[in-house]
Amino acid sequence: MTAAGPARFAGRTALLTAAASGIGAATARRLAAEGASVLVTDVDAEGARRVAAEIRADGGDARDRELDVTVPGEWAATVEAAESWTGRLDVLHLNAGRNLPGAAHELDDACWHDQLRLSLDSVFYGVRAAVPRLSASRGAVVITSSVHAAIGFSGFPAYAAAKGGIGALVRQLAVEYGGRIRFNAVQPGAVVTGLWAQSTPQYREQTIARTPAGRLGVPEDIAAAVAFLASDDASFVTGQNLLVDGGRSISAHE
Repeated sequence: MTAAGPARFAGRTALLTAAASGIGAATARRLAAEGASVLVTDVDAEGARRVAAEIRADGGDARDRELDVTVPGEWAATVEAAESWTGRLDVLHLNAGRNLPGAAHELDDACWHDQLRLSLDSVFYGVRAAVPRLSASRGAVVITSSVHAAIGFSGFPAYAAAKGGIGALVRQLAVEYGGRIRFNAVQPGAVVTGLWAQSTPQYREQTIARTPAGRLGVPEDIAAAVAFLASDDASFVTGQNLLVDGGRSISAHE
């Protein structure tokens, strides 16, 4: 396997959620390429198994585990599995989320709570379970938020509320566990994964026109940012929400 850079994570263990595809899978590959032992988790057990197998085939160290991040009881066993494997836990990447569009007056209770449960509640469950292990290793947590937490887009109130909550939680946790664990979030813009991969060419062109970088993002763009925030290169960075959006949030385009 060709390393993405120095072996910044040699001897370290990372647990990643929603890592069967997209940003999570790209991050698992990136951390493994830099020396980490990665536990690839997802509710899609077969997808997680496939990603872990691909990492091993490339010379990396990976295991997989099925995890429904919305079930608190599954978290303790998953964190224990990571530590039992290598004897430590150094990095937690919380990546789960779902973006179901709909104006506020159109959303039913189930849709609202579903998005908050998956994107925000799951973060709390994961942090709560992992704090003792991460404290021991003086580890790092990186959470996938969204540009929706920074600027408004019509039709996404639940998703924006969940991702905005992550921003506030990151700051709170960074203060609460300062000196023991670093907490940061990445706020991706338009990244070609999930629903974006199914968007129309016209919609993509409109989005690119509003993005100073002149292109849509790819999962590897976000993986690189996560790897930085999780590494010792960011040892003096905590409580931050890093926009990785090609400049979309600073564009004056409507």
